Amino acid sequence: MAYQALYRVWRPQSFIDVVGQQHVTKTLQNALLHQKISHAYLFSGPRGTGKTSAAKILAKAVNCERSPVAEPCNECDACKGITDGSIPDVIEIDAASNNGVEEIRDIRDKVKYSPSVVDYKVYIIDEVHMLSIGAFNALLKTLEEPPKHVIFILATTEPHKIPLTIISRCQRFDFKRITARDIVGRMSHIATESGVNYEENALTIIARAAEGGMRDALSLLDQAISFSQDRVTVDDALTVTGAVSQGYLNTLAKAILERDVTSGLSALEELLFQGKDPARFAEDFILYFRDMLLYQTAPNLEESLERVMLDDDFKELAGQTQPQQIYQYIDVLNQAGQEMKFTNHARIYLEVSIVKLCQMEAPAAASSPEVNDMMKKITSLEKEIEQLKANGVKVQAEPAAQPAKKPIRAKKGFRAPTGKIQEVLRTATKEDLNLIKSRWGDMVETLNQRQMRSQSALLNDAEPVAATNGSFVLKFKYDIHCQMAMENQAFTSAIASILEELTGNGYAAIGIPEDQWLSIREDFIRNSKTEDGESSGEDQGEDSFVKEAEKLVGMDLIELND
Repeated sequence: MAYQALYRVWRPQSFIDVVGQQHVTKTLQNALLHQKISHAYLFSGPRGTGKTSAAKILAKAVNCERSPVAEPCNECDACKGITDGSIPDVIEIDAASNNGVEEIRDIRDKVKYSPSVVDYKVYIIDEVHMLSIGAFNALLKTLEEPPKHVIFILATTEPHKIPLTIISRCQRFDFKRITARDIVGRMSHIATESGVNYEENALTIIARAAEGGMRDALSLLDQAISFSQDRVTVDDALTVTGAVSQGYLNTLAKAILERDVTSGLSALEELLFQGKDPARFAEDFILYFRDMLLYQTAPNLEESLERVMLDDDFKELAGQTQPQQIYQYIDVLNQAGQEMKFTNHARIYLEVSIVKLCQMEAPAAASSPEVNDMMKKITSLEKEIEQLKANGVKVQAEPAAQPAKKPIRAKKGFRAPTGKIQEVLRTATKEDLNLIKSRWGDMVETLNQRQMRSQSALLNDAEPVAATNGSFVLKFKYDIHCQMAMENQAFTSAIASILEELTGNGYAAIGIPEDQWLSIREDFIRNSKTEDGESSGEDQGEDSFVKEAEKLVGMDLIELND
């Protein structure tokens, strides 16, 4: 028989073999035992985490001759037939190559037929996010209310591409990335059962390179077994995965810490001579310092380490390196990694970054000799002061420097030009104001036609309130709108030019917020009455009448005639 890859030979045949997904397998086992099987499931998660394997195990469990069971027996005819693919009632479909409406319509037409061999007809649709919108729509109603003998299991690595109408009709299970410890345990079991000799650290390197995927880990283990002679060693694992030996990383980190440029460049030269990719090395070195920072802050979280193994050299370097230095190292290496993506001379950027790291100044430690000397002097001075006090000498401390008063900031906001507005009010005429108001709507429409819609929106709560020959007062409801309009020179010029075209007269707009307008107008009316002597003698009755009218309707609706 032809050789089969490890991930095919050791594909899980029961839920207990699905590594690192206990939150999924436990739920499915309980549902099987209590016979609470849903009509549709959605399995989502990264590649190689057991989605399709769990779907086939579920198909065997519901059709097992010994059901209800938490695990398929893998001994009855139904389990064996589903395992070898000879039972036609369990249909596995690749949605990447069968993503059209016709394929889904064919499923919809055949769903109504009862299974021929086992109790349930199970459709396993892999990479379901590849279906077209039409195919999803064709599947929708069937997925919601299939016949009692049909179960749909959808598997995907990109659930965000699936319509919510499909997701809402399924029980969703999210498969997570498998931890390195679980991957190592599974690979150790497989290697032992297969009679393969290995080093424990070699499996750890492979597990971390797999990035949470069991299938990727077994594929790398398969390569390492083929590459090795009689035993899978750490060097074999490093060669297959393309990773850098931790010994080299320790050597480089030590050279950087000791600011030894020669040793650092020599270690880098040897690595590149072995064919290591500069970009991959930069990534490994960033992960190395990341793990060093995590080890310093949380040494018990060994599972969180991505790249390193806790050997004596690494622990010693972690004790000598300050966190501020690690932050700087990661920044320099990350910048070099970004620049290497867009150049044909990645090696140069890597060498420059190593030189820069070796020449980087270490931050001053809190326990430096200068600080210690200063603390000793302060302690000595305090003792002398205490002795003087004990001898009856009054010690007067210098008055503490008074903190400088912060300058009072002027209140922000738009201040209208009061003098100009009062000048307009003194010479304002009703004819000018009515002329501007009569063409105001046409002016706003012309602004919109000139592609100034955003500016013309500022005029929604604005209106002319006074006008004279050459200028008019424009009242805004809000300060910010007034400020934005008046500070836009092009906008005010456009208003003036359009009004001149429409009225034949030139009018310059003077903006003012509503609250300031009320104050200025009231002051103007009061001053005008005082100057004309209207507030004395026989006109006091008329003034009280005007005030009462103002309380009732407001000054905007009152017109005073001599």
